[in-house]
Amino acid sequence: MGDPAAPGLGRANYRTADPTLLSAHKAAIMGDGTDEQFRAFLNIPQPDESLAVMTADARGHADTWGTIARTCIRLTGDRTLPVATQDRLIAEADALTPENPYDVHTMGTSHVGFLLRPAEVAGILDQLIA
Repeated sequence: MGDPAAPGLGRANYRTADPTLLSAHKAAIMGDGTDEQFRAFLNIPQPDESLAVMTADARGHADTWGTIARTCIRLTGDRTLPVATQDRLIAEADALTPENPYDVHTMGTSHVGFLLRPAEVAGILDQLIA
């Protein structure tokens, strides 16, 4: 596979046969799903992520990003992005563009557990076009 840093990638492959590690990953990102649902989810992510995603300046700017209507679905069971962090991101964005705040919704689910509740997510999205 070569050195992942050479093409500018961060590599994280969560597919493993180690039951302890698999259980820890599941608890962290999909604790509200079954083992079978979690293993199925692991087929979605690809292991390579551009390092630019983690290192580039990704701040929103009021005169561009701040002009676009945006919605956030807070996930109260998220162990990888805690609610306090989610709320901080929302508050900072709203402070940048007080005339265009987030439309915030809340789901009691894990980081990716919302995938297990498509009807609820669809209901939130339906409200955006009404």
